[in-house]
Amino acid sequence: MEEEDDFISKTQRKRQATELQGVGAALVKLSPEQLARIDLPERLREAVLACKEFNRHEAIRRQIQYIGRIMRDLDAEPIVEQLNALQSPSKKQTALFHVAEKWRDELVADPTAILRFEREFPHADAHRARVLIEAAREERAAKRAPKHFRELFHLVNATVQDHAK
Repeated sequence: MEEEDDFISKTQRKRQATELQGVGAALVKLSPEQLARIDLPERLREAVLACKEFNRHEAIRRQIQYIGRIMRDLDAEPIVEQLNALQSPSKKQTALFHVAEKWRDELVADPTAILRFEREFPHADAHRARVLIEAAREERAAKRAPKHFRELFHLVNATVQDHAK
């Protein structure tokens, strides 16, 4: 009876192997700095670093299969959790992003918003912000592509991010 409980179908084994190869491929795509932050067994780290050096599709494919093979012998869950934490933006980052969007929208909609923005973020480049706000308003009025609107967001976002540090 115990043998039946431990039975894993061939399809299920293939699915698990494919998932582990996907995790391995995600590890290979990480920058060296990101990879250094993930706790990996030495054998797996060496295989991932070796794969980064390959430039032929077939060599990379085989190395990712090898990485998946190594991971079958490990508990991959902690690695997946670390990878997810690294790849998903933090709640703080998301909140700051929303604050920047709100400020950008207010700056374009309300002419007095720049004064509040300058008070809250005294280190901001107010002159550049005023130029971009005016250009974004003109873009909207002319129904052109939102180039300056995006630039304004980048300026506001950088200011909000710097202020949060």
